[in-house]
Amino acid sequence: MSSKLNFHDDNILARFFGKSSNFTDIPNPLFKEYNVKKGLRNEDGTGVRIGLTKVCDVIGYTRDEAGNVVPCEGDLIYRGYSIRDLLKNRQKHCGFEETIFLLLFGYLPDRTEFINFRKCLSDRYDLPQDFLTNDILRTPSRNLMNKLQSCTISLYNYAPDPDAQDTYQTLLKGIDLVAKFPSIGCYSYFAKMHHFYRQSLIIHYPRPEYSIAENILYMLRTDGKFTEQEASVLDAILMIHAEHGGGNNSTFTNVVMGSTGTDLYSAVCGSIGSLKGPKHGGANISVEKMMQQIIADTHYACDEALLRSIVERILDKDYFDNSGLIYGFGHAVYTLSDPRCELLRTLCQRLADEQGCPERYEFYAKFESVVKQVVSERRGKPICANVDYYSGFAYNMLGIPEDLFTPLFAIARIAGWVAHNVENKMYDGKIMRPATKYIGDHLHYVPMKLR
Repeated sequence: MSSKLNFHDDNILARFFGKSSNFTDIPNPLFKEYNVKKGLRNEDGTGVRIGLTKVCDVIGYTRDEAGNVVPCEGDLIYRGYSIRDLLKNRQKHCGFEETIFLLLFGYLPDRTEFINFRKCLSDRYDLPQDFLTNDILRTPSRNLMNKLQSCTISLYNYAPDPDAQDTYQTLLKGIDLVAKFPSIGCYSYFAKMHHFYRQSLIIHYPRPEYSIAENILYMLRTDGKFTEQEASVLDAILMIHAEHGGGNNSTFTNVVMGSTGTDLYSAVCGSIGSLKGPKHGGANISVEKMMQQIIADTHYACDEALLRSIVERILDKDYFDNSGLIYGFGHAVYTLSDPRCELLRTLCQRLADEQGCPERYEFYAKFESVVKQVVSERRGKPICANVDYYSGFAYNMLGIPEDLFTPLFAIARIAGWVAHNVENKMYDGKIMRPATKYIGDHLHYVPMKLR
């Protein structure tokens, strides 16, 4: 039997769709007329405020006395601390674990607390009995984000009280998910490659003495080996992706779902579905594909005139996917700089030097500079590279397959999802219920025999 959805004749449905007047576009002027914020954005492009939080602040602009947006250097604040300071002073290979503690509990741990928390995480690394066989290996998926969703909802069945809504129980479930996501991601990748592409099935069980970053590299590599620099870079990437305020789409999805009183597993599944989208977590894949074509056409040549012509062709919808978009550039909040990108650039340079491929880093840095120049000349305002521009490059140097780019984002960001879910349970018990304005017609019902 065919698995394709079929209502006897697909053309019938097409005719229904074509006849309907309800699929016509809603003109943009109507949004202004009814004072509706399209995409939850103000007219100057900034986000509409949808809540209060003490978890994170995303700084990308200021406002002058007239209320106009003034571009500024970006910063990312976790519980009052700049991501730059957290990265600079992190524990060796364990900065992500310290970041998780900070996001969930609201303060930086002392040494004893840190050791105990790391043990709490490592005690939860292993998946439930037979979970690997029954929930991953027997049911591989072509898309790892979909698999991460199905495994998350399966873990619901292993929790002693999965629907418990008190904040402490939610916190425990969240820590368990944080600890298990790396194994689920890595195992799901190998299950896919083994089932669909007949590659060797490699299963390395997580080691309790390893940090999350070290375990990811250990589980992904056949020989389980990695350098200190590689572990340091991946640890930093996880820290940088761990949180980005309550307004980003996947976190907002989590909070909206959590406000209904649903279980944490369902809310996290919603966040994963949101992060899968190419306009959110999947953007780093678009960057990597774009850069692969540019590198194939230039062979890492840093000739400014050549790179400028490519940038202009992209903007003129005459290169790559002809969308006119330069992936990895621009952001909804950051204006002059994305601090995550600034930090990743430095890390990529160090890793490229260690691996003996500095020309690759120099090419990325040169292309970034040219894009900023050309876009600024055309649009009359600055643009910055965002976190996605260098993340794919870093993953490539770490030997991480493209299939895992977005799942790694989820492995990091679940820390922020849980932090906001818990916070909203503590201060606000109301279900989120925004309003929309109906602008369609009010019609009189016509009996079927008279239609």
